[in-house]
Amino acid sequence: MNLTFLIGSILAWGLVIFGIIQAALEAGFTAGGGLMMFVNPPGILIVIGGTIATLAASFPGSTLKSIPKFAKIVLFPPKFNPVSYIDQIDKFAVTARSKGLLALEDGAATCSDPFLKQAIMLIVDANDPDKVRAMLEDSIEFTTDRHAIAWNMCDKGMALSPAFGMVGTIIGLIIMLASLAANPDALGQLMAVALVTTFYGSVIANAFFAPIRSTLKNTHDKEVFCMQLVVEGVMSIAAGSNPRLIKEKLEFMLAKSEVKGEAAKEG
Repeated sequence: MNLTFLIGSILAWGLVIFGIIQAALEAGFTAGGGLMMFVNPPGILIVIGGTIATLAASFPGSTLKSIPKFAKIVLFPPKFNPVSYIDQIDKFAVTARSKGLLALEDGAATCSDPFLKQAIMLIVDANDPDKVRAMLEDSIEFTTDRHAIAWNMCDKGMALSPAFGMVGTIIGLIIMLASLAANPDALGQLMAVALVTTFYGSVIANAFFAPIRSTLKNTHDKEVFCMQLVVEGVMSIAAGSNPRLIKEKLEFMLAKSEVKGEAAKEG
């Protein structure tokens, strides 16, 4: 469970609601009355409905079907531990050094990570090292392209929700100006209703789409970093490098705190 995402999101929405209530109390309204000033069904329909509808129109059905998968990644992000990958690569390097590359096939068959398994099998089959590196780097690029769809949807949502908020505000202002002559006393109330849709759009963009995008991007970055470790490690194994040198080379790619932290856990 992604507790930081849940706690941060709940805190953000909670502080917004608390700010509304506090401002309403200072203005002489009740807490409930202050909250009700920000409840505008037509505005909700325009902003949330318009954003969802336009997102649906902007992406193919296959992408929209993946939304539950994206939500699962946000709430339950897969864990990518670089030190664990280095340890696995180190074991493969020791085996290759003592028994040869063909001996890696049995270990690769039980490997849980499909990318690491694929990389090991490519060097076991004695493929050209340059071609193997190119294939693995292409795989990373294709993975990035697939994952980018998720945060592109969030980028689109972050742009659309404030835009529809402005649309709602313009609609409200038009209605306000049209009714000004007939009911000038309602100017303040109509202005408040017009502006509340801008509020909806800003909050949805910054307290909903933005944290989801950041979570998806951070998870992707961790996965790609581990894939890069695999590429460097496996290509070093194929080149016949010393296992100790391979491990040190990969550890140089990590922050020192990560390496020391894992060492302390093992100790």
